[in-house]
Amino acid sequence: MRSRRKAFTLIELLVVIAIIAILIALLLPAVQQAREAARRAQCKNNLKQIGLALHTYHDQHKLFPPGWIGVDLATKTPNPDGMNGWGWAAKLLPHIEQGSLYDQINPSLSLLDPLHAAVIKTHLPVYRCPSDQGENEWTINDASGNSLATLAVANYVGAFGTVELDNCVAQPLPFQCVGDGAMYHNSRLNSAKIPDGLSSTLFIGEHKTNVRLDWYSTWSGVAAGGDDAYVRILAVGDHTPNHPESHFDDFSSHHMGGAHFVLGDGSVRFVSENIDIGLFQALLTISKSDVATDF
Repeated sequence: MRSRRKAFTLIELLVVIAIIAILIALLLPAVQQAREAARRAQCKNNLKQIGLALHTYHDQHKLFPPGWIGVDLATKTPNPDGMNGWGWAAKLLPHIEQGSLYDQINPSLSLLDPLHAAVIKTHLPVYRCPSDQGENEWTINDASGNSLATLAVANYVGAFGTVELDNCVAQPLPFQCVGDGAMYHNSRLNSAKIPDGLSSTLFIGEHKTNVRLDWYSTWSGVAAGGDDAYVRILAVGDHTPNHPESHFDDFSSHHMGGAHFVLGDGSVRFVSENIDIGLFQALLTISKSDVATDF
């Protein structure tokens, strides 16, 4: 007698497909959470390297790096849009194993000089949070919307404090754009000039990219004449991290619940989005007489 071939019926096949789909739906969030946990750990590690670089810079120069450099060459007076524009992250290059890139910088020339075109758009993974996925470079425009320069994307910005960076725009010269945080225009701070103490002062934090709103940060410095040029490398404490009403100049991240920060002692802390705004702003300043260890 001929034996009958066994096979799945259409209904059985559909049931199997449905079961597989349910299992995938159950496993996908767990896989995504595991990936985010790995990216979050790498982001924290990046900031640990930056924190270490801050202190090797301080040991070498007896100062922390300035927020950015801006001087009028003719009068030798402060000018936020003056020479040479390089910021704190560029100053740290030799201390994050980027000495060869740093050697390509000519400090007597502007950040926007054509000789620096390749430097300022160089992608540096140590300055990118892995959770912030997208293009590695972007184009900054001037106030009229014209292309000014192509810059590398970064996700870590210095703490200007609680003073509005907008106050630095269109001021009569000579003018130094000074904040009450650890990093500002032509800042020259050392550990002795931070009354609150290094372990109670936030130096650097995260800033996420928002392509739709043109919210990009960069590591090189202030592109003089660029749209929101100062906010590309510094941030203030108008709101807590990831606040729903946050502005471009606020700290933010793609991590659930808050953002990572480097303190003056080189340690890295995750600051909750639910932190008290008064405490957060005190941590962003160098002299608010705050000594906070639990936040």
